[in-house]
Order: sequence, then structure tokens, then C-alpha cells
Amino acid sequence: MQTPATRGLQAMKVIICGAGQVGWQIARHLSGEKNDVTVVDNNPDLVRRATDTLDVQGIAGFASYPDILERAGARDADMIIAATYSDEVNMVTCQVAHSVFSIPRKIARLRAQSYLTAIYSDLYRRDHLPIDVVISPEREVAEAALNRLHAPAAFDTENFLGGRAKILGISVDEDCPVLNTPLRQLTDLFSTLKVIVVGIRRKGRLFAPEAGDQIFAGDACYLCVATEDVARTLDVFGKTNTKPERVVIVGGGNVGLAVASALESNEERIRAKMIEKSRSVAERAADILERTIVLHGDGLDPVLLNEAGVDRANAVLCLTDDDKTNLLAAVRAKSEGCPMAIALINDPSLVPLMEPMGIDAYINPRTTTVSSILRHIRHGRVRGVYSIGDAEAEVIEAEVLSTSPITGLTVRDIDFPEGVLIGAVLKPGNKLMKPTGHMRIDEGDVIVIFAMSKDVPEVERLLQVSIDFF
Repeated sequence: MQTPATRGLQAMKVIICGAGQVGWQIARHLSGEKNDVTVVDNNPDLVRRATDTLDVQGIAGFASYPDILERAGARDADMIIAATYSDEVNMVTCQVAHSVFSIPRKIARLRAQSYLTAIYSDLYRRDHLPIDVVISPEREVAEAALNRLHAPAAFDTENFLGGRAKILGISVDEDCPVLNTPLRQLTDLFSTLKVIVVGIRRKGRLFAPEAGDQIFAGDACYLCVATEDVARTLDVFGKTNTKPERVVIVGGGNVGLAVASALESNEERIRAKMIEKSRSVAERAADILERTIVLHGDGLDPVLLNEAGVDRANAVLCLTDDDKTNLLAAVRAKSEGCPMAIALINDPSLVPLMEPMGIDAYINPRTTTVSSILRHIRHGRVRGVYSIGDAEAEVIEAEVLSTSPITGLTVRDIDFPEGVLIGAVLKPGNKLMKPTGHMRIDEGDVIVIFAMSKDVPEVERLLQVSIDFF
């Protein structure tokens, strides 16, 4: 049997249980990087979709059944990812993977909050339920919502380097002060700002820019910026970033509840009101939340939105489990005077409607969950992964160790593909630096890299510290 240590970088054997949107995206990433991937789902149509569109094997059957896992190659698998729609199936699948097949790495997606309560975390020890990593979509989405809320001028945002740096997605308007300025000149003009333009989406195409490229109206720019420089950077791009004081949340389910709870514990004391259509869900939220006012009714009702003070709120977060309700509630809130609307959108085909409808930002649960899972399966010392767009690019945070091929090289001497840029470097001693061509990358540095999806395998090769998948 080949082990991870003998098979090499491109030969990890992974079983993905659940061929829905999350499972399909993970399979797409891993098969695209030449891993040996088998997809398992009890829906033959979903299995067929995966095998028809991806370079993967497929098994139709229940993932928790030992004979199904046996057929999927569990005897010599390196990892199993349990992402079916059932928490219990995911848990049992990991147990069978451990007890029967000794699969070394087990990741499970769990939704029910009871399974995620910290006081029960002992449940996931190897001698109980042997799950190495638990992924909670609701918590991932709640964190994404809070990130959006604290950067209202950006349509996308994610933290890196322990909060020292951020990736910001900014739409470039006609009145942007730095239009038509080559990026090289931008760096010279604002030399004290720790910010790098790592990605530009122009006319639907995403690319990593070169120093001579300019920024045009209509572009969507992805910036890697030091957290303390966010406000000044937004000023440079003609954006203002106001801190939220009042928020209206439409939807009191698990995601809305997680966001409201996080806002209650936030030091900035943001005041929130919640609107929930289901009486039982509203009552449950009211029992759990301490300072949030919960209103029972329809988030599309202008009278109720006004009662919630949407015209005085800094933002509305539309977080129901129905995409169309979220879109319409966001539009209604904007029409009633709310300056910013953020919508939860599961269906990526609806995203192009955001701009014409005037919706400021969206959260895709699939993308956040995929990013969270990828964070736990990358090679080397990878600390974070964030997926950009429809899996078009990734932002990767990784520690550089002595055996990495880039150790000791200056940035200009690293043989990166054209679609790869370093956005930030954290030196030992917690010193955050903007990368320059003559900067040397040393052992112990933690770097943030923007990479187009096709270039991720080469980035992993350059970051490789040992033949180790976990």
C-alpha cells in the first residue's frame, strides 16, 4: 500500500461523501490538482454529474455503509470528507472510516448547533466520535457576514495573518481618484501604505495584474491590505468606511441567530433588530438572544421594516434560507432608506442580478464552506485558504519552512506563474511587510499569496515543506 509519504504531492487519495454543491466543488478542486478522488452519494444523478464533469470516480450508495466505503477504496484512502446533507450520516461515516478502515484524516460538515456547543466538544475525541475537523456552515457564514458588515465599502472581505491583513474586494467607480494609474506608480505614490492589488476582474475575467496594468472604471479589484491601513486605502479608492451602529437582520434561523449572537458579544456594541416570519423560530431566537429585539413577521413587509428602523440602520443582513426572499428583502430595505444591503445567496446564477438590483454585497455559503474545508487539506504549512469567485482563484496563507524551494530567494527570483502574486509577508517578531522585488523570503515567514486556480498546484509545490498532506 502506498502511504502519503511515498505517493508524492499529486497522489492523495480522497473519498468525498456527498455530491451536492459543496462536495462537487471540493471534488473539482482536488481532482483538478491530480488527486485520486472518489465521490459517494445515494443520489445516482448527482454521482453521474460528478463523474461526467470531473476527473473522479463515483459510487452510488449510502456513505455510512462499510461495503460502500470499501468499494470507494477506503482501505488505502488518506482522507475522507463527509459533506452529505445529514449530520448523523456524516458522523457515522467518520466513525466507520476510523474503526473499520483506519483512514487517517476525517472531516465532517455538521449543521445542528447542539453538536457544535463547546461543552460537548469532547464528543469528537478519537475514542468517541473520531472526527479530526468539524466544519459548521452556519458559523462560517456568520463570520463572513460580520466581515462584510465591518467593511461596508467592500463587496468581499476575508481576514488573514491573525487579523493583521485583509483581502478586500472593491468596485471601481467613475469618480475613483486613481483611475488609469499604473499599479507601479500607485505603489510609488502611496509608498507608506501596506497594500497590493492582487487581482482584477474586468468584463467578467479575473486576472493577477502586472506592475504596468492600470485600473479602469467598472473593474472589481482585490486588494491585500494591512488592517491598520484599510481606512486610508479605501480613501485612496474613493470609498468611505463607516462603522455600523445599527443593524437589521432578516431571518432568525441558525445563520441569523449566529450573527446576532456575535453582534451581542462584539465590543463595539452594535444594536440589532431581527425579523423572523416563523413564530416558533422567532420565539426561540428571542429566548436565546439577550439584547436583540426580535420581531415576528415578514421581512418583505415595509411596515415591519420601518418598525425595525431599517431607514436608520447602517445595514440590513438578509439571511433567510430562501435566496429570492433575501434578494427581495434587500431591495425592499434599500427602497425604505437603508444604505447597505447584504444578502445570503446559495445559487451562484443569481449573483449577476446583485448589481442591477442595487444590492451591495452577498455571502455564498458554498464558497465559505469550501474555503474552510480547503484550509484543512492543503499541503505544507497552509494556515488559511479563501476561494475567490466561482472557484476562479484562491488566496492562500502559508508558513515558509527551511525545505521550501522559495526559502532564501528574493521575491523577484521566485519562479511564480503569471497568475500568482504575494500580497503580504509577516516576518518573525510579528512584523507585517509589503512585499517588494528585492525582499528576501526566509524560513519562518508567513506569506499571503493570490493564485489563479490553475496555478495552485505550482504554488503548493513551491510551498512544499515535506511530503505531508496534513
